Amino acid sequence: MLTIINYGVGNLGSISNMLSYLGVPHQISGHPHDIATAERLLLPGVGAFDYGMQKLKDSGLIAVLNKRVLDDKVPILGICLGMQIMCRKSEEGELPGLAWFEADVKRFDLSKMEQALPVPHMGWNEAIKCRDHPVLLDLPIPARFYFVHSYHINCFNSENILMESRYGYKFTSAIARDNLVAVQFHPEKSHKFGLTILKKFSEWSYVPA
Repeated sequence: MLTIINYGVGNLGSISNMLSYLGVPHQISGHPHDIATAERLLLPGVGAFDYGMQKLKDSGLIAVLNKRVLDDKVPILGICLGMQIMCRKSEEGELPGLAWFEADVKRFDLSKMEQALPVPHMGWNEAIKCRDHPVLLDLPIPARFYFVHSYHINCFNSENILMESRYGYKFTSAIARDNLVAVQFHPEKSHKFGLTILKKFSEWSYVPA
């Protein structure tokens, strides 16, 4: 069973609809028992970093998530804000993140852009694969996804970078290590490209090296 983590932040209905379309057994839950027994986890999220982290803290799920993700090595997919709170911290707020990745969250820097572009970055954009991963198998090329964000991650371990995109300059749009995968874009809004990501994640069984 795949469990979509309900901590009061995220586009849960759209993700559930996509998984139902794919025939993937799943549930939406914020109950610790369901997290503790899930075969796969999906961490969604939209909105501000501190709001998301506070809601996750208030849910009482951080301890069980750390055990399932870091100790039990259950596959987990983070989406949008869900990706960002997997990092150490964000320029958007003061609260610490989960620190599952060696990465921080930065606002788009207008001074570094090749040309002036509006922030937030909103709409369709390409994501270029930097390395192979089971979740990217059969992904149509070029791969295009739907983005809505003003902040992106700065990943300090290049081996964790899975995909990159360009908006004024190059930024990391997907990361992965061990049993963790996270994407800045919204697969649930990205048609065949997003369906591929969700399908492959639902089939992926992580085996430690």
